[in-house]
Amino acid sequence: MFVVTADQRASRRHGDGVPAALAGLGSSPLPGLVLGFERTAGDEIQGVLAEPGGVVETVTRLARLGGWRVGIGVGAVDRPLASHARAASGPAFVAARRAVEDARGVPGAVAVRAADQDRAARRADAAVVLLAAVLGRRSAAGWEATQLVASGLTGAAAADALGISPSAVSQRLRAAGADEAARAQWLAVDLLGDADR
Repeated sequence: MFVVTADQRASRRHGDGVPAALAGLGSSPLPGLVLGFERTAGDEIQGVLAEPGGVVETVTRLARLGGWRVGIGVGAVDRPLASHARAASGPAFVAARRAVEDARGVPGAVAVRAADQDRAARRADAAVVLLAAVLGRRSAAGWEATQLVASGLTGAAAADALGISPSAVSQRLRAAGADEAARAQWLAVDLLGDADR
């Protein structure tokens, strides 16, 4: 099981980003969402997921919003499962708290920790940090182009939608690290799955 705890950075300067984060995370279903994201305290949100793909999608959505430090805890959660994240507990929650603190100063401001910090969790951490670092360099134009192509549009159709040339779309995708991010996402899903097993 995965617990994701995200803490807004510099909230005093930028205002409360929790409503926008909750809206972004709820904009379409996250794979394996067990307990939906909610505000747990101040400028912090938390949710519980059973699928590594949902964890990677959460990291991706928060990276697009910017301004979040993300901790991913891997491990067991206490049963019977509470009805919402604020009331739940277990080793994965403790690991997520440690992870969000450890994410300070890390490229991409993300960390993965497990109740028993084994090699699989360290490998998953490396993949997620690399993914977040690539996503953190992406411009608004890069996000727009990658989202259109990820939705199934061809480069030419994305160019039409954006009102730019196909070569400009290709340039935006390259600058956005679209290929690198896709590979890092695949790797992160795989290694998070290993850590959860």
